Amino acid sequence: MLRGHRRFHPLPLSACIALLAACATGSSTAGSSAAAGSTGAGSATPAGAKPWFVRTGFVAPEAVRYDPDQDVYFVSNWGTGSASATDNNGFISRMKPDGQIENLRFIAGGSNRVVLHAPRGMYIVGDTLWVADADAVRGFDRRTGQKLANVDFSELDRGFLNDVAADASGTVYVTDTGRNKLYKVTGGPTLVVSDSVLGAPNGITWDAANNRFIVVPFGGHKGIRAWAPGATTLTDIGMSTGAKYDGVEVLSGGGVLVASQADTSLHLFSGTAGRSIIHTLGPPADIAVDTKRNRVAVPVVALNHVEIWELPR
Repeated sequence: MLRGHRRFHPLPLSACIALLAACATGSSTAGSSAAAGSTGAGSATPAGAKPWFVRTGFVAPEAVRYDPDQDVYFVSNWGTGSASATDNNGFISRMKPDGQIENLRFIAGGSNRVVLHAPRGMYIVGDTLWVADADAVRGFDRRTGQKLANVDFSELDRGFLNDVAADASGTVYVTDTGRNKLYKVTGGPTLVVSDSVLGAPNGITWDAANNRFIVVPFGGHKGIRAWAPGATTLTDIGMSTGAKYDGVEVLSGGGVLVASQADTSLHLFSGTAGRSIIHTLGPPADIAVDTKRNRVAVPVVALNHVEIWELPR
């Protein structure tokens, strides 16, 4: 049971970008591919390496989610104005793997009875695309964009709902970066962890091989942590030179890929050690791995673009 709830007062966009930094349809710019290595523990990209391409035309893109069944990237856009305002002008785009924007406003606030203020992290469970938003976690049909679910957080003492992920049973959870909290969304919202050790939790993803979530902090701690549903504590599982972590993905070889805004890089954790392998063009937000092409999509809020990089093999 949650207690002491109060209404949330929106933060200005500048404060949200400082908190996250979180975390015009243009042309894609092709670049050279990154150096070869391994998805488990590959070598870093060489100095001066460029992304495979850069797609412009978004409006404060905060997160990307790859859908392997449809072979498409979903890109969440905060839109204009404050990222914490309930202004209903956020949208989610569909982008093809070659960089072509298939539908810029596939799901859009104010269209087709959709409410969407400033979408952040996304996760796919079955045919539902779950999306964290300013005051709710919402579910949409990943094929049609039809709204399916809405879990309201508007009455809670929330700070910045940020990233979502689901466990093996399909139970969805969301991080609250601004309040050091983790909620279960399914059947909720239900507060499951409230602890400063979360370190301003940002990215979250399910680690199926180890039956746990990996949660990464935006607060400055250089390590990443694991949490198992039902547990009351988190476990340190790796340390790197990065900080102000945002998106996180588990790779097929068992490595953990994390976006680090402190050094504008992607860090690969293998075992308990992490290291920078890609230096992005701007502060990386919530990343997504293209499992068919061994690439990573990197949204950059401030630059209004998404970078696509080859992952080391």
